Amino acid sequence: MRIKYVIGLDIGTTSAKAVVFTTDGQVVSEHEIGYPTLHPHPSWVEQDPYVIEQAAISSIKIAIGKTTIQPGEILSLGISAAMHSLICIDDSGRALTNSITWADRRSMDQVQELKGSTLGNNIYLSTGTPIHPMSPLLKLMWMKDTKNKAYEKSRKFLSIKEFLTYRWFKETVIDFSIAAATGMFNIHTLDWDDEALEMAGVTREQLSDPVPPTYVFKKIDAQVAKRMGIPTDLPVAIGASDGPLANLGMGAIESGDSVITIGTSGAIRQMASSPKTDSKQEVFCYSVMEDLWIFGGPTNNGGNVLHWLKEVLGEKEAAEAKEVQKEVYELLTNLCQEIPPGSNGLLFLPFLYGERAPHWDGNAKGAYIGLTSEHGKAHLLRAGLEGVIYNLYQISEALNRLAGPTKTLYASGGFSRSPLWLEILADVFGQDIHIPENHQSSAWGAAWVSLLATKEVDSLQGIKDCIPMGKVIAPNPIHHETYCQYYTVYRDLYRSLENSFHQLGAIGSTGQSG
Repeated sequence: MRIKYVIGLDIGTTSAKAVVFTTDGQVVSEHEIGYPTLHPHPSWVEQDPYVIEQAAISSIKIAIGKTTIQPGEILSLGISAAMHSLICIDDSGRALTNSITWADRRSMDQVQELKGSTLGNNIYLSTGTPIHPMSPLLKLMWMKDTKNKAYEKSRKFLSIKEFLTYRWFKETVIDFSIAAATGMFNIHTLDWDDEALEMAGVTREQLSDPVPPTYVFKKIDAQVAKRMGIPTDLPVAIGASDGPLANLGMGAIESGDSVITIGTSGAIRQMASSPKTDSKQEVFCYSVMEDLWIFGGPTNNGGNVLHWLKEVLGEKEAAEAKEVQKEVYELLTNLCQEIPPGSNGLLFLPFLYGERAPHWDGNAKGAYIGLTSEHGKAHLLRAGLEGVIYNLYQISEALNRLAGPTKTLYASGGFSRSPLWLEILADVFGQDIHIPENHQSSAWGAAWVSLLATKEVDSLQGIKDCIPMGKVIAPNPIHHETYCQYYTVYRDLYRSLENSFHQLGAIGSTGQSG
């Protein structure tokens, strides 16, 4: 019997990636195409949706082209996408705006007005989406308040995934998890929330129809299919957002299974069989299926912190990397290994890009605490890596309070290729870290959902038998004890500096300079 194949398309923050799998989870081929981020004004973060579309189409075409697979051997395709994007389209389906991403901060005034209010608390309790500039709800409120022309002309408001699937299939549908991430979807009724819609000034008719992740599109446009190199009748499942699919793609779907993902940004997530929110508003709760929800906390600051450290401190290593043909990040993390856990008393608040969980503060800033003349470049680098993990640990405390304690901890994303970062993760959390052999968890989760949608498999749980797992990273008890002591200091730093961050933000917004 010939081997059958399935494709996962992952539309991420910085790139579109297509991965071809066998049905038992082995990667056959993959291709990734990046796209730029645009900053037309301070605090605005956008991307060209047509560039993303071309990247998605080409990545599928090239990934298939790297194999000898025949079209009839591909069973299905599933789609994963980043959350919180927003695009206005006109009557003809043309984009009136770029795709406004989760990192966009133009709605800070609307956030300040809503955050902490009774209305804001009610919205969070209903939708599970914290009051933050990432939320399309707040983006739409900004558009309404500023009388934005695209907003006033818009026939539909779509995420990047909806925009692509509308162009490819001529259907306006949205999966439950992408809908939940808009801040306008009631996670208890699995329908649009009337109170949130009124605040955004939009109607149900301007939004897509919510569907489960197993929804299969009817037929792809012939020209698009040709450009992708797939049959027009290939079953394509709508899938979900990248967060829950990353959990699924690692088999972390039982109570107590937590996944930490660090790519450009980061998150820790856990699945649950019922929704739950509280007035602390520390974590999100999004619907995934009719009987499945995901709790978690995203951080704006993950791999981008290491990238910043490379740009600021890594000039020498960047030049050396070219000479010895190694990755500059490998050289930088090797330098960190000379420094003991805790970086000799140096702590780093990693809020270079504001912060989401657990503080949900777009004005949060990065800061080194405890800096002395005894600290050098290697200390700064290691403290940066440790700060990202401390923050995830703080998010995990809020997650465990709502979803229950973590029993098994998984890691995915680009950081899982860094032995040192994984070692720090295990030592801070004091738990074994389980690593899959491949790092395409969101794509594999999307592919598995498409197999479930086409009845090639009969359950989500079955994926556990089709995930090639790699090594387990065990914590060092002595290092864990050290990190616990430093974490007690780290935990209170944000509150101590919160007012200073907001004062600096106010000064910066007035255009003053020293």
